[in-house]
Amino acid sequence: MAPQPEARIMTDQPILLKTLLTQRHWQTYSTFCKEYDKAAKRVDPSLQGGWPSRAQLHRWLNGELKGLPYSGHCRVLEAMFPDRSAHELFTTAAVEIPARRTDPEPARSVGPDTAVCPMPQMADMTAVFSSRSAFSSAYPASSMFDDAKEINAAGLSLNILCQSYPDHQLKRLLDSGARIRCLFLDPKGQAIRAREAEEGYTDSTLTTLTALNISMLTRLRDRLDTTSAQRLELHVYDETIRFNLLIVDRALCVVQPYLPQARGVDSPTFVIKDNTAAEGLFPIFDQVFRDMWERSNPV
Repeated sequence: MAPQPEARIMTDQPILLKTLLTQRHWQTYSTFCKEYDKAAKRVDPSLQGGWPSRAQLHRWLNGELKGLPYSGHCRVLEAMFPDRSAHELFTTAAVEIPARRTDPEPARSVGPDTAVCPMPQMADMTAVFSSRSAFSSAYPASSMFDDAKEINAAGLSLNILCQSYPDHQLKRLLDSGARIRCLFLDPKGQAIRAREAEEGYTDSTLTTLTALNISMLTRLRDRLDTTSAQRLELHVYDETIRFNLLIVDRALCVVQPYLPQARGVDSPTFVIKDNTAAEGLFPIFDQVFRDMWERSNPV
């Protein structure tokens, strides 16, 4: 089906849909998809799961459409905002819209509540810590993982999952349907030896620790039933290490750069919460993880 006739041109003014999503606290991609599905179920159950991709939604909210989306999308959007037509939703918010009175959004399972910095130059970054230990004090592993449905982790030894979170809790998550993907620096590769040399280790410390953590998760996987075991994916990669990445429920992203000659625990840590309505960093690091995963090898 062809898109609807052209409704507007690109503009620097905010799109009404973007304003309304922000007011309702629906601007994160995961929340938008959830609300989209609720509306689709009322309009036409066959439209459930047909939400736009993250890139499409970004274009919608930033005025990069020359016309309206497909009719199915328009029907769902009009159900999400019954007092607005699709045409209105994709016009600029030229008038002030009264703030919608709602109950506070329930706290997520991805760490303590952190207020979004109002400065636009901060994009979707919500907190910065001088070290991993400072971050861990504010964001204990249990606060991020206990109710998680999806965990993606990439880095060196992934101690936050393997050493800071109990085996039985990981098993509980996997048995309850959570998906966990772990991407380790290959303990048999060249990159980990280069990193050991950079940090000044001469006794294979990083190699031994990483192999131990992989072994621990492998043993855990062997104890799971077939279905749960398939949800725990272990991969390795052998390339220059740049970031330690942790992405929980497609909503929280924790990023640490690997600094020259410094241990990972001493690296600054950045907390990013997905905010599709803003020009953010979340999609960038989400794509970094996916690209690394595609280049990696299963254990």
